[in-house]
Amino acid sequence: MNLGDFSNFPATIIILLINIIVSLLGFYNRNITEKAIMWPYGVKRHQQYYRFISSGFIHADFMHLFFNMFTFYFFGQNLEKIFIYGRLGGSISFIILYFLALIVSDLPSYFKHKDDSNYLSLGASGAVSAVVFGSILFMPWDSIYIWGAIKISAALYAVLYIVYCVYMSKRNIGNVNHDAHLWGSLFGLIFTFLIVAVLQPDLIGLILEQLKHPSLLGN
Repeated sequence: MNLGDFSNFPATIIILLINIIVSLLGFYNRNITEKAIMWPYGVKRHQQYYRFISSGFIHADFMHLFFNMFTFYFFGQNLEKIFIYGRLGGSISFIILYFLALIVSDLPSYFKHKDDSNYLSLGASGAVSAVVFGSILFMPWDSIYIWGAIKISAALYAVLYIVYCVYMSKRNIGNVNHDAHLWGSLFGLIFTFLIVAVLQPDLIGLILEQLKHPSLLGN
């Protein structure tokens, strides 16, 4: 992975590194995972509200970590640069988006499972989805190369990402909270649109114009 110029998207790199470090620690130390994992019952009974955040920095396995961080790196650097150079609040807006998405995307699962002592979930899914959909608001038809060979548009990748999450959610394997993808995606779109509407409303016309020229395989 080429991290490029750190100064161009510092928050993306810092968040990515924290995810990798904490997840790796959790892989080899079960106590870390148990203390950080989202446990709605514990949040309600013991006021462990920190789990809304901590659960987003641990992952189920190496594949789960890689898939989330690969997606986050590609879309995160683009969105953070847009926030910086588009005068949309810079890295601060990006950080707020990420952490609010962790919380908002977990709320439906919390209310659904707050009385279920056996329910556990983990992963950065909600926040990553928010970043993905916030990013494609500006660059829906930019190209992504899956496995370095298959060229598709960012919008198509986002759709496939959500389809995969819904499919995995129905299979209900492991503690991965795939439902958070949907809510994170919606939050990312709404938050980013509001940031544009408040800080740079003139960009709305450019965003709508882009959507008129689709390219499923990317430009």
